[in-house]
Parts: sequence; structure tokens; C-alpha cells
Amino acid sequence: MKKVAAWTAEDISDWLSKEGMPEYIDALHQISGPALLRLTEADFQMPPLSLVSSDGGQQLLERLETLRIETHIEAHKNGHANGHMGGLPNGISKPQRNGTLGKDFRMEMVHIPIPTKEASRSSFPAEWGKTGIAFVYAVVCFVTTTVVISVVHERVPPKEHTPPLPDKFFDLFNRIEWAFSICEINGMVLVAFWLIQWILLKHRSIIGRRFFFIVGTLYLYRCITMYITTLPVPGMHFKCSPKLLGNWEAQMRRIMKMIAGGGLSITGSHTMCGDYLYSGHTVMLTLTYLFIKEYSPKRFWWYHWLCWTLSAVGIFCILLAHDHYTVDVVVAYFITTRLFWWYHTMANQQTLKETSQNNPFSRVWWYRLFQYLEENVSGTVPRNYQLPLSWRALQWNRGVKYSRLDIQ
Repeated sequence: MKKVAAWTAEDISDWLSKEGMPEYIDALHQISGPALLRLTEADFQMPPLSLVSSDGGQQLLERLETLRIETHIEAHKNGHANGHMGGLPNGISKPQRNGTLGKDFRMEMVHIPIPTKEASRSSFPAEWGKTGIAFVYAVVCFVTTTVVISVVHERVPPKEHTPPLPDKFFDLFNRIEWAFSICEINGMVLVAFWLIQWILLKHRSIIGRRFFFIVGTLYLYRCITMYITTLPVPGMHFKCSPKLLGNWEAQMRRIMKMIAGGGLSITGSHTMCGDYLYSGHTVMLTLTYLFIKEYSPKRFWWYHWLCWTLSAVGIFCILLAHDHYTVDVVVAYFITTRLFWWYHTMANQQTLKETSQNNPFSRVWWYRLFQYLEENVSGTVPRNYQLPLSWRALQWNRGVKYSRLDIQ
């Protein structure tokens, strides 16, 4: 490996990318290896470094401390550490009796500072307990949505008495029967892509609870909109399940069937009507694409375009199938994108995590839960990947271990 002292700007850029901090490349594009090692906390209080990350550069400073230690060990491994003649302290030409280097050797020992627990606290702690709470929140919202769909289904007016509302898209495009199956297949492919990507993310616990919270909140909003306004079916092709008229036992069986089938028409589990405003399929098609793009490297542009195409085609097929009004899709897209962007803007800016008169975001109803989930996350979560059971971690366990040496 090339010595840090000989690093060029290109070597520093490669190292920053490898360490998962590409946001610093532009700010450090003109410094050398020795200058990199001389960076201190004070440098991160001034532009341009102060404009890059909201954590005051703590993550990069921790990496630099490790790099300094590695450089120091490399510089001394053929000197003091191995007892070569040129590196013996105070002009000693050979080791003393019993293999010692004399009483003055302790003054020449290499001092490697070992960070305390307080200093080595991660900027991105896992906190799987919080992720579990966010998952439970999402499940509760999904189940509540299914119950509300069953309730709303009983209120949907018969299509013979209340025909579908006028829709400009329906006037321009005739219905294609198989289009909705394409939509659901695209949705399942995107969910599978996101699940695999999420498992491979290093900070999967933080990103997972963000996904669970956002998707749960979106379905909670959906419960409200479809309960307060019940729209007639979008097309005469709909075959809705018969109304149960207060038979709660039969309704519970229907709810459980829908949950078991994932709420998909392709599985035959979704035969109820009334869940139109707004579209749950649009929510999942849009949200999975947003998370896939946000937490994958920018150089994977082909992957982003593939997922965007799957999402866009899926949303278009919802309308081609005449299974949702156009307003259902537009409202779903608007609410999903805004909630995603608002949440991540707040999560990436430390000042927006503090309650104050100057922070309008602190007035939203879910702000306390947001603070609880994000309070220990400092700065933008890097797009780092690792296997759940990393071979590197197994190798590290066999490596050299350092311990603190107290000298009286």
C-alpha cells in the first residue's frame, strides 16, 4: 500500500470513497497526504469543511486518527518495535541482558492513544430497539388500513346507482385488463430489490426505521382520506365482494385474508372496494424507488434508471387498468415524495432536530417520534455496504489486539 506521506489528491479521493465519505472529495481536492494527517477539529469549524457535514467532521476525524496510528506503526515497525540498531534509544548498540533495552527505554516507548468509550461513540449507532418500534408502528398502520378498507367497503354506493366519476385519463385511454397485474408485478420486483439492498447496507438499522416510519405514516394518512371521503368505483368492470352488513366475524376473516395476501389483487386477497383516495400501489412504487436511489451509489445510474422505469410503468398501468382515479395517483405521489424529502431534510440537518421557534418542522404531529428515532444520528448516513456476516469482521477477530499499558 502506498504510504500516506506520498498520497496525491487522487489517492485521497479514492480513500474517501472507500471509507464511505465521498462528500469530502470536493473540499479536500487540493491537499496532500501529510496535510490530510494534520487536519484538526478546528479545520472543520471553517469553510469549506464546515459546509460539508453537520457532525463537525467527527466521522472523518475518527478515520484520520486510525490512519495516523497505522502510519505511526508502519514508520516504527522496523525501528523501535523490532529493536534494530539504528532505532535503539540513547545510542544503545545492542540489547541488554535478558533481552531488555535498558532502564531508559520506557522514555522512548511509542505512545499510541487508545480512544475511550466516550470518544469512540459511533456517529451512526445501530439502536435496533428503535428500529423494532418503527416496525411495530408500520405493522399497526398496515393492519389499521385493512380494517378501515373493510369498513369503507360497506359504504361504497352500488355502481348501478352511482356510476364512476368523470376522469380525463379514462377519456383518453381505453381500459387494458392486464395492466393492473403489470403494476403489481413491478411493485413486487421493486420491493425485492429494496429488501436485498437494505440487507446489504452497513447502517441498515437506521435506514430501516426510516422506511418503516415513513411507510407507516403514509398508510395512516391513507386511512383518514379514504374514510372521510368514499368515492364510487372508478369503472363498471369492478366486482366487489358482497356487503356483510355488520357480520363482524365474517369481516375479520376477510381482513385476515387480505393481510395474508399482502393486499394484492394478483393474489386474489383484495376483493373489496372503496380504498381509492389515495392509491396504496402508487405509494409503494414511489417510495421503494426513492429509497433505492437515496441509499445506492450515484455511479449505479443504470440501476436507478431501471428502478425508475419499473416505478413509472407501474404507476401508468394503474391508470391504464382504470383501477384508480387519476386524482388518487396524483395525491399519492405528492404526499409520498413530500414526506420522504421532508423527513430526510430534517434527518440530515442537526439544527432541524432541535425544537425552537425558528424551526417550523418541530410543529408537525410526528416530530417527537422523529426526534426519538434520529437523536443519536449525526449527519448524512453514508451509503456503505457490507455483508450481514462480514468475512472482514471474522478476519479482524484474528488480528492483532491492542490494550492500554499503564507505566508507573
